[in-house]
Amino acid sequence: MSLRVKFILFVVIIHAVLIVLAAQVVRTNAPLFVGLEVLLLVSIILTVQLYKGFVRPFHLIAAGTEAIRAKDFSMKFVPVGQREMDQLIDVYNHMIEELRKERITQHEKSYLLESLIQASPAGVLLLSFDGHIEGVNPAAERMLGLPSTQLLGIKPLDLPGDWGLTLSNLSEQEPQVVRLSGIQTYRAHCSHFVDRGFTRHFIVLEELTQDLIRQEKQAYEKLIRMMSHEINNSIGAINSILQSFHYYAPQLTPDDQPDFTEALDVSIGRNTHLANFIANFANLVRLPAPMRQPTDVHELLRTTERLLHVQATRHQIQWHQELAPGPLLVDLDAQQLEQALLNICKNALEAIGENGNIWVRTSSTPPQLVIENDGPGIASDVQRRLFTPFFSTKRDGQGIGLTLIRDILLQHNFTFSLATQENGRTAFIIRF
Repeated sequence: MSLRVKFILFVVIIHAVLIVLAAQVVRTNAPLFVGLEVLLLVSIILTVQLYKGFVRPFHLIAAGTEAIRAKDFSMKFVPVGQREMDQLIDVYNHMIEELRKERITQHEKSYLLESLIQASPAGVLLLSFDGHIEGVNPAAERMLGLPSTQLLGIKPLDLPGDWGLTLSNLSEQEPQVVRLSGIQTYRAHCSHFVDRGFTRHFIVLEELTQDLIRQEKQAYEKLIRMMSHEINNSIGAINSILQSFHYYAPQLTPDDQPDFTEALDVSIGRNTHLANFIANFANLVRLPAPMRQPTDVHELLRTTERLLHVQATRHQIQWHQELAPGPLLVDLDAQQLEQALLNICKNALEAIGENGNIWVRTSSTPPQLVIENDGPGIASDVQRRLFTPFFSTKRDGQGIGLTLIRDILLQHNFTFSLATQENGRTAFIIRF
Protein backbone atom coordinates (compact mmCIF):
# COMPACT_ATOMS: atom_id res chain seq x y z
CA MET A 1 0.00 0.00 0.00
CA SER A 2 1.48 3.34 -1.08
CA LEU A 3 1.96 6.27 1.26
CA ARG A 4 -0.65 8.31 -0.63
CA VAL A 5 -3.29 5.60 -0.25
CA LYS A 6 -2.53 5.33 3.46
CA PHE A 7 -2.95 9.09 3.89
CA ILE A 8 -6.28 9.14 2.03
CA LEU A 9 -7.56 6.18 4.07
CA PHE A 10 -6.57 7.92 7.32
CA VAL A 11 -8.31 11.16 6.28
CA VAL A 12 -11.49 9.31 5.27
CA ILE A 13 -11.65 7.50 8.64
CA ILE A 14 -11.15 10.73 10.65
CA HIS A 15 -13.82 12.62 8.73
CA ALA A 16 -16.21 9.70 8.90
CA VAL A 17 -15.92 9.79 12.70
CA LEU A 18 -16.59 13.54 12.69
CA ILE A 19 -19.63 13.09 10.49
CA VAL A 20 -21.01 10.35 12.80
CA LEU A 21 -20.51 12.58 15.87
CA ALA A 22 -22.21 15.50 14.16
CA ALA A 23 -25.16 13.29 13.26
CA GLN A 24 -25.52 12.24 16.91
CA VAL A 25 -25.85 15.81 18.24
CA VAL A 26 -27.76 17.38 15.39
CA ARG A 27 -31.05 17.33 17.39
CA THR A 28 -29.88 17.38 20.96
CA ASN A 29 -27.27 20.13 20.85
CA ALA A 30 -27.54 22.54 17.91
CA PRO A 31 -24.57 24.77 18.89
CA LEU A 32 -22.30 21.71 19.18
CA PHE A 33 -23.54 20.52 15.80
CA VAL A 34 -22.67 23.83 14.22
CA GLY A 35 -19.27 23.74 15.87
CA LEU A 36 -18.67 20.21 14.55
CA GLU A 37 -19.68 21.26 11.04
CA VAL A 38 -17.27 24.19 11.15
CA LEU A 39 -14.56 21.90 12.46
CA LEU A 40 -15.31 19.40 9.70
CA LEU A 41 -15.11 22.13 7.04
CA VAL A 42 -11.81 23.45 8.41
CA SER A 43 -10.47 19.91 8.58
CA ILE A 44 -11.40 19.24 4.97
CA ILE A 45 -9.72 22.46 3.82
CA LEU A 46 -6.56 21.69 5.81
CA THR A 47 -6.59 18.09 4.57
CA VAL A 48 -6.77 19.24 0.95
CA GLN A 49 -3.88 21.65 1.48
CA LEU A 50 -1.85 19.00 3.29
CA TYR A 51 -2.59 16.51 0.48
CA LYS A 52 -1.39 18.98 -2.13
CA GLY A 53 1.68 19.72 -0.04
CA PHE A 54 2.53 16.02 0.26
CA VAL A 55 1.58 14.82 -3.23
CA ARG A 56 3.33 17.56 -5.21
CA PRO A 57 6.79 16.65 -3.88
CA PHE A 58 6.05 13.02 -4.77
CA HIS A 59 5.17 14.08 -8.33
CA LEU A 60 8.31 16.16 -8.62
CA ILE A 61 10.45 13.35 -7.23
CA ALA A 62 8.83 10.86 -9.62
CA ALA A 63 9.32 13.19 -12.59
CA GLY A 64 12.96 13.82 -11.62
CA THR A 65 13.63 10.11 -11.14
CA GLU A 66 12.11 9.32 -14.53
CA ALA A 67 14.25 12.05 -16.17
CA ILE A 68 17.42 10.60 -14.62
CA ARG A 69 16.41 7.11 -15.72
CA ALA A 70 15.91 8.42 -19.27
CA LYS A 71 19.31 10.23 -19.04
CA ASP A 72 17.56 13.55 -19.61
CA PHE A 73 19.66 16.04 -17.67
CA SER A 74 17.88 19.13 -19.01
CA MET A 75 14.81 18.96 -16.74
CA LYS A 76 14.84 21.41 -13.83
CA PHE A 77 12.17 22.56 -11.33
CA VAL A 78 11.27 26.06 -10.15
CA PRO A 79 10.80 26.86 -6.43
CA VAL A 80 7.22 26.43 -5.12
CA GLY A 81 7.41 28.68 -2.07
CA GLN A 82 7.70 25.89 0.53
CA ARG A 83 10.95 25.96 2.42
CA GLU A 84 11.47 22.19 2.66
CA MET A 85 10.35 21.65 -0.95
CA ASP A 86 12.54 24.48 -2.25
CA GLN A 87 15.57 22.96 -0.52
CA LEU A 88 14.85 19.63 -2.23
CA ILE A 89 14.38 21.37 -5.58
CA ASP A 90 17.64 23.29 -5.15
CA VAL A 91 19.59 20.10 -4.41
CA TYR A 92 17.97 18.33 -7.37
CA ASN A 93 18.69 21.21 -9.78
CA HIS A 94 22.33 21.39 -8.64
CA MET A 95 22.75 17.62 -9.08
CA ILE A 96 21.19 17.69 -12.56
CA GLU A 97 23.43 20.59 -13.60
CA GLU A 98 26.55 18.71 -12.48
CA LEU A 99 25.43 15.55 -14.30
CA ARG A 100 24.74 17.58 -17.43
CA LYS A 101 28.20 19.19 -17.34
CA GLU A 102 29.84 15.81 -16.72
CA ARG A 103 27.93 14.26 -19.60
CA ILE A 104 28.92 17.08 -21.97
CA THR A 105 32.56 16.75 -20.88
CA GLN A 106 32.52 13.00 -21.44
CA HIS A 107 30.92 13.43 -24.87
CA GLU A 108 33.50 16.04 -25.86
CA LYS A 109 36.37 13.83 -24.68
CA SER A 110 34.89 10.82 -26.45
CA TYR A 111 34.42 12.78 -29.68
CA LEU A 112 37.98 14.15 -29.48
CA LEU A 113 39.42 10.67 -28.89
CA GLU A 114 37.38 9.22 -31.75
CA SER A 115 38.49 12.04 -34.07
CA LEU A 116 42.14 11.51 -33.12
CA ILE A 117 41.90 7.76 -33.74
CA GLN A 118 40.22 8.25 -37.11
CA ALA A 119 42.78 10.85 -38.21
CA SER A 120 45.81 9.07 -36.76
CA PRO A 121 48.46 7.82 -39.22
CA ALA A 122 48.91 4.84 -36.89
CA GLY A 123 46.54 1.92 -37.31
CA VAL A 124 44.35 1.08 -34.31
CA LEU A 125 42.52 -2.20 -33.73
CA LEU A 126 40.12 -2.16 -30.77
CA LEU A 127 39.39 -5.64 -29.41
CA SER A 128 36.28 -6.79 -27.58
CA PHE A 129 36.33 -8.58 -24.22
CA ASP A 130 36.63 -11.95 -25.99
CA GLY A 131 39.44 -10.83 -28.32
CA HIS A 132 37.51 -10.08 -31.53
CA ILE A 133 38.14 -6.92 -33.55
CA GLU A 134 35.45 -4.44 -32.55
CA GLY A 135 36.81 -1.19 -33.97
CA VAL A 136 39.24 -0.22 -36.71
CA ASN A 137 40.40 3.13 -38.06
CA PRO A 138 41.16 4.04 -41.72
CA ALA A 139 44.94 3.73 -41.22
CA ALA A 140 44.54 0.13 -40.04
CA GLU A 141 42.32 -0.65 -43.05
CA ARG A 142 45.02 0.70 -45.36
CA MET A 143 47.83 -1.22 -43.65
CA LEU A 144 45.94 -4.51 -43.52
CA GLY A 145 44.57 -4.08 -47.03
CA LEU A 146 41.01 -4.95 -45.98
CA PRO A 147 37.86 -2.85 -45.43
CA SER A 148 36.32 -2.59 -41.96
CA THR A 149 33.40 -4.78 -43.06
CA GLN A 150 35.80 -7.72 -43.40
CA LEU A 151 37.82 -6.90 -40.27
CA LEU A 152 35.07 -6.41 -37.69
CA GLY A 153 34.11 -9.52 -35.77
CA ILE A 154 37.20 -11.61 -36.56
CA LYS A 155 40.17 -12.42 -34.34
CA PRO A 156 43.67 -11.09 -35.13
CA LEU A 157 44.74 -14.70 -35.74
CA ASP A 158 42.37 -14.82 -38.74
CA LEU A 159 44.05 -11.90 -40.53
CA PRO A 160 45.76 -12.84 -43.82
CA GLY A 161 49.46 -13.46 -44.31
CA ASP A 162 52.03 -12.62 -41.67
CA TRP A 163 49.58 -10.31 -39.90
CA GLY A 164 47.60 -13.12 -38.29
CA LEU A 165 50.58 -14.97 -36.82
CA THR A 166 52.28 -11.80 -35.60
CA LEU A 167 49.29 -10.05 -34.02
CA SER A 168 47.97 -13.20 -32.34
CA ASN A 169 51.27 -13.61 -30.45
CA LEU A 170 51.64 -9.98 -29.36
CA SER A 171 52.49 -9.23 -25.76
CA GLU A 172 52.46 -5.85 -24.03
CA GLN A 173 56.15 -6.10 -23.21
CA GLU A 174 57.49 -6.98 -26.67
CA PRO A 175 56.40 -5.08 -29.83
CA GLN A 176 56.69 -7.10 -33.02
CA VAL A 177 57.95 -6.07 -36.47
CA VAL A 178 56.01 -7.16 -39.54
CA ARG A 179 57.78 -6.99 -42.92
CA LEU A 180 55.66 -7.50 -46.04
CA SER A 181 57.20 -8.28 -49.45
CA GLY A 182 60.44 -6.62 -48.42
CA ILE A 183 58.84 -3.17 -48.83
CA GLN A 184 56.31 -2.32 -46.13
CA THR A 185 57.58 -2.63 -42.59
CA TYR A 186 55.36 -2.15 -39.55
CA ARG A 187 55.73 -2.28 -35.78
CA ALA A 188 52.81 -3.65 -33.74
CA HIS A 189 52.17 -2.72 -30.09
CA CYS A 190 49.60 -4.23 -27.76
CA SER A 191 48.18 -2.48 -24.69
CA HIS A 192 45.01 -2.46 -22.58
CA PHE A 193 42.49 -0.25 -20.82
CA VAL A 194 39.69 -0.83 -18.29
CA ASP A 195 36.11 -0.77 -19.57
CA ARG A 196 33.31 -1.14 -17.00
CA GLY A 197 35.68 -2.86 -14.63
CA PHE A 198 37.05 -5.36 -17.17
CA THR A 199 40.29 -5.37 -19.16
CA ARG A 200 40.14 -4.78 -22.90
CA HIS A 201 43.08 -4.78 -25.32
CA PHE A 202 43.92 -2.73 -28.36
CA ILE A 203 46.65 -2.99 -31.00
CA VAL A 204 48.54 -0.07 -32.53
CA LEU A 205 50.24 -0.48 -35.92
CA GLU A 206 53.06 1.94 -36.77
CA GLU A 207 54.49 2.15 -40.29
CA LEU A 208 58.29 2.19 -40.43
CA THR A 209 58.74 1.76 -44.19
CA GLN A 210 59.92 5.23 -45.16
CA ASP A 211 62.16 5.69 -42.11
CA LEU A 212 63.85 2.32 -42.62
CA ILE A 213 64.33 2.87 -46.35
CA ARG A 214 65.82 6.31 -45.67
CA GLN A 215 68.25 4.97 -43.07
CA GLU A 216 69.07 1.96 -45.21
CA LYS A 217 69.74 4.14 -48.24
CA GLN A 218 71.97 6.50 -46.27
CA ALA A 219 73.99 3.52 -45.03
CA TYR A 220 74.58 1.84 -48.38
CA GLU A 221 75.14 5.15 -50.18
CA LYS A 222 77.98 5.96 -47.81
CA LEU A 223 79.43 2.45 -48.20
CA ILE A 224 79.20 2.51 -52.01
CA ARG A 225 80.77 5.97 -52.29
CA MET A 226 83.68 4.88 -50.13
CA MET A 227 84.16 1.62 -52.06
CA SER A 228 83.82 3.34 -55.43
CA HIS A 229 86.37 6.00 -54.52
CA GLU A 230 88.97 3.53 -53.26
CA ILE A 231 88.48 0.93 -56.00
CA ASN A 232 88.43 3.40 -58.89
CA ASN A 233 91.57 5.10 -57.65
CA SER A 234 93.33 1.75 -57.34
CA ILE A 235 92.08 0.39 -60.68
CA GLY A 236 93.16 3.52 -62.56
CA ALA A 237 96.68 3.32 -61.18
CA ILE A 238 96.99 -0.45 -61.66
CA ASN A 239 95.70 -0.38 -65.25
CA SER A 240 98.10 2.44 -66.07
CA ILE A 241 101.01 0.37 -64.76
CA LEU A 242 99.82 -2.76 -66.57
CA GLN A 243 99.47 -0.87 -69.84
CA SER A 244 103.01 0.41 -69.47
CA PHE A 245 104.26 -3.19 -69.05
CA HIS A 246 103.39 -3.81 -72.72
CA TYR A 247 106.47 -1.74 -73.49
CA TYR A 248 108.63 -4.56 -72.15
CA ALA A 249 107.00 -7.34 -74.16
CA PRO A 250 109.37 -7.05 -77.17
CA GLN A 251 112.32 -7.45 -74.81
CA LEU A 252 111.19 -10.97 -73.86
CA THR A 253 111.96 -14.11 -75.77
CA PRO A 254 109.47 -14.95 -78.52
CA ASP A 255 108.18 -17.96 -76.52
CA ASP A 256 107.44 -15.83 -73.43
CA GLN A 257 105.85 -12.88 -75.20
CA PRO A 258 102.36 -14.46 -75.77
CA ASP A 259 101.99 -15.54 -72.14
CA PHE A 260 103.20 -12.18 -70.89
CA THR A 261 100.83 -10.25 -73.14
CA GLU A 262 97.88 -12.53 -72.31
CA ALA A 263 98.50 -12.12 -68.56
CA LEU A 264 98.52 -8.35 -68.94
CA ASP A 265 95.33 -8.36 -71.03
CA VAL A 266 93.54 -10.66 -68.57
CA SER A 267 94.58 -8.48 -65.64
CA ILE A 268 93.46 -5.31 -67.40
CA GLY A 269 90.19 -6.98 -68.40
CA ARG A 270 89.44 -8.12 -64.86
CA ASN A 271 90.21 -4.67 -63.53
CA THR A 272 87.87 -3.13 -66.11
CA HIS A 273 85.17 -5.64 -65.15
CA LEU A 274 85.62 -4.68 -61.50
CA ALA A 275 85.30 -1.00 -62.43
CA ASN A 276 82.05 -1.71 -64.31
CA PHE A 277 80.83 -3.80 -61.38
CA ILE A 278 81.31 -0.97 -58.89
CA ALA A 279 79.88 1.51 -61.42
CA ASN A 280 76.56 -0.34 -61.28
CA PHE A 281 76.39 0.29 -57.55
CA ALA A 282 77.44 3.91 -58.02
CA ASN A 283 74.58 4.43 -60.48
CA LEU A 284 72.17 3.28 -57.77
CA VAL A 285 73.52 5.98 -55.45
CA ARG A 286 73.43 8.69 -58.12
CA LEU A 287 69.76 8.18 -59.01
CA PRO A 288 68.51 11.74 -59.67
CA ALA A 289 65.10 13.14 -58.78
CA PRO A 290 62.55 12.31 -61.49
CA MET A 291 61.90 14.90 -64.22
CA ARG A 292 58.16 14.42 -64.59
CA GLN A 293 56.14 15.03 -67.69
CA PRO A 294 52.97 13.44 -69.17
CA THR A 295 54.04 10.12 -70.68
CA ASP A 296 52.15 7.29 -72.38
CA VAL A 297 52.91 4.15 -70.35
CA HIS A 298 51.71 2.00 -73.27
CA GLU A 299 54.49 3.37 -75.46
CA LEU A 300 57.07 2.53 -72.79
CA LEU A 301 55.71 -1.02 -72.62
CA ARG A 302 55.96 -1.41 -76.41
CA THR A 303 59.58 -0.19 -76.31
CA THR A 304 60.37 -2.65 -73.52
CA GLU A 305 58.86 -5.53 -75.52
CA ARG A 306 60.95 -4.63 -78.57
CA LEU A 307 64.14 -4.54 -76.47
CA LEU A 308 63.45 -7.99 -75.00
CA HIS A 309 61.88 -9.57 -78.08
CA VAL A 310 65.02 -11.47 -79.15
CA GLN A 311 65.66 -12.82 -75.64
CA ALA A 312 62.01 -13.89 -75.23
CA THR A 313 61.95 -15.60 -78.63
CA ARG A 314 65.20 -17.42 -77.92
CA HIS A 315 63.76 -18.92 -74.75
CA GLN A 316 60.31 -19.58 -76.32
CA ILE A 317 58.48 -17.18 -74.00
CA GLN A 318 55.20 -15.73 -75.26
CA TRP A 319 54.40 -12.07 -74.63
CA HIS A 320 50.68 -11.23 -74.11
CA GLN A 321 49.45 -7.64 -73.91
CA GLU A 322 46.01 -6.58 -72.64
CA LEU A 323 46.23 -2.81 -72.69
CA ALA A 324 43.47 -0.36 -71.80
CA PRO A 325 41.91 1.48 -74.76
CA GLY A 326 43.77 4.61 -75.78
CA PRO A 327 46.95 6.03 -74.21
CA LEU A 328 47.63 5.70 -70.48
CA LEU A 329 49.06 9.12 -69.67
CA VAL A 330 50.91 9.43 -66.36
CA ASP A 331 53.07 12.27 -65.03
CA LEU A 332 56.49 10.56 -64.69
CA ASP A 333 60.15 10.45 -65.70
CA ALA A 334 60.09 8.39 -68.90
CA GLN A 335 63.77 7.38 -68.78
CA GLN A 336 63.64 6.19 -65.18
CA LEU A 337 60.35 4.29 -65.54
CA GLU A 338 61.58 2.65 -68.74
CA GLN A 339 64.63 1.42 -66.80
CA ALA A 340 62.35 0.08 -64.06
CA LEU A 341 60.06 -1.69 -66.57
CA LEU A 342 63.07 -3.19 -68.35
CA ASN A 343 64.38 -4.63 -65.06
CA ILE A 344 60.94 -5.97 -64.08
CA CYS A 345 60.47 -7.73 -67.41
CA LYS A 346 64.05 -9.10 -67.46
CA ASN A 347 63.45 -10.55 -63.99
CA ALA A 348 60.25 -12.15 -65.28
CA LEU A 349 62.08 -13.70 -68.24
CA GLU A 350 64.84 -15.05 -65.98
CA ALA A 351 62.28 -16.43 -63.52
CA ILE A 352 60.52 -18.37 -66.30
CA GLY A 353 63.66 -19.76 -67.87
CA GLU A 354 62.21 -21.63 -70.85
CA ASN A 355 58.75 -22.10 -72.40
CA GLY A 356 56.50 -19.70 -70.51
CA ASN A 357 54.29 -16.66 -70.74
CA ILE A 358 54.35 -13.03 -69.69
CA TRP A 359 51.09 -11.09 -69.41
CA VAL A 360 51.12 -7.28 -69.45
CA ARG A 361 47.80 -5.64 -68.48
CA THR A 362 46.86 -2.02 -67.86
CA SER A 363 43.73 -0.22 -66.68
CA SER A 364 42.76 3.44 -66.79
CA THR A 365 40.42 3.53 -63.77
CA PRO A 366 42.32 3.19 -61.58
CA PRO A 367 45.57 3.74 -63.51
CA GLN A 368 47.45 0.52 -62.94
CA LEU A 369 50.00 -1.80 -64.57
CA VAL A 370 50.26 -5.54 -63.92
CA ILE A 371 53.13 -7.68 -65.25
CA GLU A 372 52.58 -11.41 -64.62
CA ASN A 373 54.62 -14.48 -65.41
CA ASP A 374 53.98 -18.20 -64.99
CA GLY A 375 57.45 -19.08 -63.72
CA PRO A 376 58.10 -20.66 -60.33
CA GLY A 377 56.49 -18.74 -57.49
CA ILE A 378 58.33 -16.74 -54.85
CA ALA A 379 59.10 -18.68 -51.66
CA SER A 380 57.77 -17.23 -48.43
CA ASP A 381 61.25 -16.70 -46.95
CA VAL A 382 62.35 -14.90 -50.13
CA GLN A 383 59.13 -12.83 -50.19
CA ARG A 384 60.09 -11.04 -46.98
CA ARG A 385 63.54 -10.10 -48.33
CA LEU A 386 62.50 -8.78 -51.73
CA PHE A 387 63.70 -5.24 -52.50
CA THR A 388 66.37 -5.55 -49.79
CA PRO A 389 69.64 -4.03 -51.07
CA PHE A 390 72.26 -6.58 -52.20
CA PHE A 391 69.89 -9.54 -51.73
CA SER A 392 69.60 -11.83 -54.75
CA THR A 393 68.51 -15.41 -55.41
CA LYS A 394 70.69 -15.58 -58.54
CA ARG A 395 74.10 -17.19 -58.29
CA ASP A 396 75.86 -14.20 -59.83
CA GLY A 397 73.27 -11.57 -58.89
CA GLN A 398 74.36 -8.26 -57.41
CA GLY A 399 71.07 -7.60 -55.63
CA ILE A 400 70.58 -4.08 -56.97
CA GLY A 401 67.95 -4.65 -59.68
CA LEU A 402 64.90 -4.69 -57.41
CA THR A 403 66.47 -2.00 -55.22
CA LEU A 404 66.75 0.28 -58.24
CA ILE A 405 63.15 -0.48 -59.19
CA ARG A 406 62.06 0.25 -55.62
CA ASP A 407 63.87 3.59 -55.46
CA ILE A 408 62.51 4.73 -58.84
CA LEU A 409 58.93 3.89 -57.94
CA LEU A 410 59.21 5.37 -54.45
CA GLN A 411 60.61 8.63 -55.86
CA HIS A 412 57.55 8.77 -58.11
CA ASN A 413 55.26 8.06 -55.11
CA PHE A 414 53.82 5.03 -56.93
CA THR A 415 52.58 2.13 -54.79
CA PHE A 416 53.69 -1.33 -55.91
CA SER A 417 53.87 -4.97 -54.90
CA LEU A 418 55.52 -8.18 -56.05
CA ALA A 419 54.00 -11.49 -54.96
CA THR A 420 52.82 -14.87 -56.19
CA GLN A 421 49.04 -14.84 -56.65
CA GLU A 422 46.53 -17.55 -55.83
CA ASN A 423 46.45 -18.58 -59.50
CA GLY A 424 50.17 -19.46 -59.28
CA ARG A 425 51.35 -16.50 -61.35
CA THR A 426 53.84 -14.00 -59.98
CA ALA A 427 52.62 -10.45 -60.47
CA PHE A 428 54.39 -7.10 -60.23
CA ILE A 429 51.67 -4.46 -59.74
CA ILE A 430 52.28 -0.71 -60.08
CA ARG A 431 49.54 1.75 -59.13
CA PHE A 432 50.13 5.17 -60.63
